[in-house]
Amino acid sequence: MLCIFNPEHDLCLANGSSNYMAPASALLFADSCAKIMQILYPAADYCFSIRQLADSINDMSAPIVPWGWNAVLKSQLKKLGVVPQWLPSDDTINTIRQLQHRTTLLPLQPQSRAAKEQKEVEEMIAQHHAVVLKAPWSGSGRGLRWVTGAMSPHDISWMEKVVRNQGCVIVEPRRQVLHDFALEYTAQGGELYFEGYSLFESANGVYQHNLLLPDEEIAARVGFAKQQQEVLESWLTEQIAPQYEGPLGVDVLHTDQGCFISEINLRHTMGLVACRYRQQHPEEMGQTWRMMNCD
Repeated sequence: MLCIFNPEHDLCLANGSSNYMAPASALLFADSCAKIMQILYPAADYCFSIRQLADSINDMSAPIVPWGWNAVLKSQLKKLGVVPQWLPSDDTINTIRQLQHRTTLLPLQPQSRAAKEQKEVEEMIAQHHAVVLKAPWSGSGRGLRWVTGAMSPHDISWMEKVVRNQGCVIVEPRRQVLHDFALEYTAQGGELYFEGYSLFESANGVYQHNLLLPDEEIAARVGFAKQQQEVLESWLTEQIAPQYEGPLGVDVLHTDQGCFISEINLRHTMGLVACRYRQQHPEEMGQTWRMMNCD
């Protein structure tokens, strides 16, 4: 098995072109932390970034397991000579991209809406005062804008560009977050398998680190009701599992008003890495796991 760490995945999905060039900072991070895939797959033969792969491997006939599948990665692997049987079809990649569009999750977000016009955002601001605007495709904290009271000219210009390129913006109330957490799953053969809870911290939408705690303790801290989880899993089983195979994570905000589903990630996640890491290192339970630990 050949594992590829491509954390630029979300940026590639947002762009949509197989010719997209990810920022140098994202590629450097991939190079320095490629061994993170070894935590997910201890039996893997190799774990590389795409740039390391190009310099290190001649035989491209092994099964490929990336951080996430997108058109850019498929194009790069084809050029390196990976045999077609280990690559997803274009239809599969297009399905992943469409499912990753934030409108997919709106049925589980009754307080959020897809807006195409400025007046729709202004209505949400009038109702909630402070809102978050999200580009339907974005990652690593990019594509988010926080608006309080009124939209600035920069907000309006940004929204118009996003609507033009991605069809709409997602508008939701800005909430006072007590905890960020996620539910980690694997979809396979039309079925959904629960991997565990992930408790993490973020800053302005950017992941910072995970807290290594047992599932029971995380559930107790965030108060995510069993009924909420059942509703989520029923929806995932009906809407996602028939169309997607692989790891997925659902981010949830724990607030003083309850728990609100934030986003879905159809790829490996740092939360899943933390789940696997704590299973492999129970002696570190209660400690913090950071991305820098992968060096």
